[in-house]
Amino acid sequence: MSVRLIVRTFSELCITVGALIVLFVVYVLFWTGVKAADATEGQIDALHSRWAQGPVSAPAPQPSPAPGTSRTPKESPAPAAYRDGKPFAMMYIPRFGKGWEWPVLENTAVRTLQKGLGHYSGTARLGATGNFAVAGHRRTYGDPFKDFPELRPGDAVVLTDGTTWFTYRVDKPPYRTVPSDIGVIDPVPRKSGFDGPGRYLTLTTCEPEWGSSHRLIAWAHLDATRPVSEGEPAAFHS
Repeated sequence: MSVRLIVRTFSELCITVGALIVLFVVYVLFWTGVKAADATEGQIDALHSRWAQGPVSAPAPQPSPAPGTSRTPKESPAPAAYRDGKPFAMMYIPRFGKGWEWPVLENTAVRTLQKGLGHYSGTARLGATGNFAVAGHRRTYGDPFKDFPELRPGDAVVLTDGTTWFTYRVDKPPYRTVPSDIGVIDPVPRKSGFDGPGRYLTLTTCEPEWGSSHRLIAWAHLDATRPVSEGEPAAFHS
């Protein structure tokens, strides 16, 4: 094989590799964002459609027992479980800008996080005692947590399930740890500074920005609730 042929073959190989790299970068930076925008819009539409149907009817009141008889009161029905892979709430973080809004879906599977934020199954329900833990991409698929390092103590994280606004307040700057540190989503998360049971929120994302060797964690506590019927919470206007 002549030197000229070797050089030409090598040049063609470099061009091919370069083209593949460019296509990959376009896919990561652009196409995953397009896919995420479509998927996220679909999840938001599904939530709004469900909420537009109104709240679930309360169970009919039980008749009073006849005089001289007794009856053990029935417990209130447990709230419906979050449906795997389905949206159940919306999250807003004013620190990230006025237009920042993302649906929260049940579980943190790869396909779920391509549609929005994911609730760690097994952690507390929204607004309940315990730790309501949520994961999101730092980059790709819409970059929901791109500005995660900008979170500061006192920042609001607002969520709604269609009937109630839940305003959580961030307690400290983001904490850097490793993926195996699962104690960060415990009911009383380790290293959070919380010293007992409460109504907590944990947010997690990848670190560094374009890698996944570590995690960034933000912890918050439930600061206020407000019925949706009473309008937006003050956190949107502060």
